[in-house]
Amino acid sequence: MTPSCHPFPPPGTPQQRPRTSAASHDWWRSAVVYQVYIRSFADGNGDGIGDIAGLRNRLPYLVELGVDALWLNPWYPSPMADGGYDVSDYRSIDPAFGTLEEAESMMKEAHELGLRVFLDIVPNHTSDQHHWFREALAAGPGSTARDRYVFRTGRGSGGSLPPNNWRSSFGGPAWVRVTEPDGTPGQWYLHLFAPEQPDLNWENAEVRREFEDVLRFWFDIGVDGIRIDVAHGLVKEEGLPDLGHSDIERIGMAADGGHPHWDREGVHAIFRGWRAVANSYEEPRVFVAEAWMGAPDRLARYVRPDELHTAFNFDYLTAPWRADHLREAIDTNLVAFRAVGAPGTWVLSNHDVARHVSRYGRPQPDEPVRALSDFLKDTPFDLELGTRRARAAALLTLALPGGSYIYQGEELGLWEIENLPEELLQDPTWMRSGGTDRGRDGCRVPIPWSGDCPPFGYSPPAATAEPWLPQPTAWKKLTVQAQRGDEKSMLELYRKALHLRRAHPALGDGTMAWDSTAQEEVLSFTREPGFRCVVNLSEHQIALPDHTDVLLSSAPIHGGCLQSDTAVWLTR
Repeated sequence: MTPSCHPFPPPGTPQQRPRTSAASHDWWRSAVVYQVYIRSFADGNGDGIGDIAGLRNRLPYLVELGVDALWLNPWYPSPMADGGYDVSDYRSIDPAFGTLEEAESMMKEAHELGLRVFLDIVPNHTSDQHHWFREALAAGPGSTARDRYVFRTGRGSGGSLPPNNWRSSFGGPAWVRVTEPDGTPGQWYLHLFAPEQPDLNWENAEVRREFEDVLRFWFDIGVDGIRIDVAHGLVKEEGLPDLGHSDIERIGMAADGGHPHWDREGVHAIFRGWRAVANSYEEPRVFVAEAWMGAPDRLARYVRPDELHTAFNFDYLTAPWRADHLREAIDTNLVAFRAVGAPGTWVLSNHDVARHVSRYGRPQPDEPVRALSDFLKDTPFDLELGTRRARAAALLTLALPGGSYIYQGEELGLWEIENLPEELLQDPTWMRSGGTDRGRDGCRVPIPWSGDCPPFGYSPPAATAEPWLPQPTAWKKLTVQAQRGDEKSMLELYRKALHLRRAHPALGDGTMAWDSTAQEEVLSFTREPGFRCVVNLSEHQIALPDHTDVLLSSAPIHGGCLQSDTAVWLTR
């Protein structure tokens, strides 16, 4: 006997807007971009570290998957104090990853395959091994070289105390005292992240010119777009005032631009200059901002017509698997971005947060979770539940108006590796927190390609070096080889969804209309022409609404009912 379904109410009235094709001049408004964390994508030379050679070999996989572009995390020369986000040379390639010639060849091959390429730029700070910073240390107080960074004299007797009470995002104080060229204790430099990442002074005209030149360097080679790390940083309040009594309380003021080093008004002039550089090319280049904001209207200011093109929606990423939170994150972003003519940009996971299979496979909190690694601690994990919800989330995300980003391995259903041996952890958060925060290594484990045991085709067959982080043996069921052709697999779900998304005229950029009478724990919306997405987040099954055909579902549909934690694409 088929269980009864809760009835589905009639649809609402959709609003129409023509779709902008990913192949058009404004391709970025609809594009699906695949994030390549290069160290963990594919190892071409057998040293255990992913590289350009490995990426070149796997470009056909990305084409087969159906994405429009790829975004590479930093591949510049770096001491790797923070996974490459401590850059020592912005115009070259780290030898661990390959050469500049290989990078140019890779980009040419990607373009020939119809893939565009985004790079990561890190403008808030350099490595302490950058030649500018070495010059600053050697030059001494008051020098032109030091003015490129944020150096200050300390407080207290003999300047022995930090200039203010700012804290590093990785834990601990945000200041390091240097030894001057004459051997005496001297000034302090600011590092909002690791001590090996000194903050640049963006009031300095030379710093601004340098980064515009760096953009031109990569755009001239053929890079199509840039992801901007810590786009809400860069500018600091004059006088560098102390934070309030509570860091959390003071950070909350970022929602109105009141924080002394996040979301300062001055960043917008910088990005208007960058947009002018991007627009100077025959095919304008594109930016996407990593900017953690306190309010969607603040984020929308970064994507005004003369600034950046897109920005990640982190409210959506941090929302629990609950209909009310997801709908609010969707609505507030679309309203704010539509007001400035920008598309939404949706993301479920990335290299800085726990994988969403592991987040969704736990009891869901009542509020959004910013400290995602803390959320995993001492919380029971249900892999089957997390995978089921992740499948539904994929269809929800790819049906929303705008573009999307896929973090490598999410199309395989990979989960967060939470039990990496402590001696192998490399994220600076682990050391800076005194061993209380395991950091981000768990989402950066090399992805599995083939075979029944590690390294699962990540390295060449004859390689003797172990992957830089170990893979769990349980991933043998999640390799690309194991999932390819399996209609029930996560990989095939993504592949079908991406190809349908590209083919269906309703999907990509545009608008959506909620079904206003849908049940409380059901997300249902229509897009024109003739498309509907329904996601059942309730604990019971529901009846499908009237439809012509089922395009794709995240789990089997029985008796016309949509099961709990399931999404479906329908034609109307």
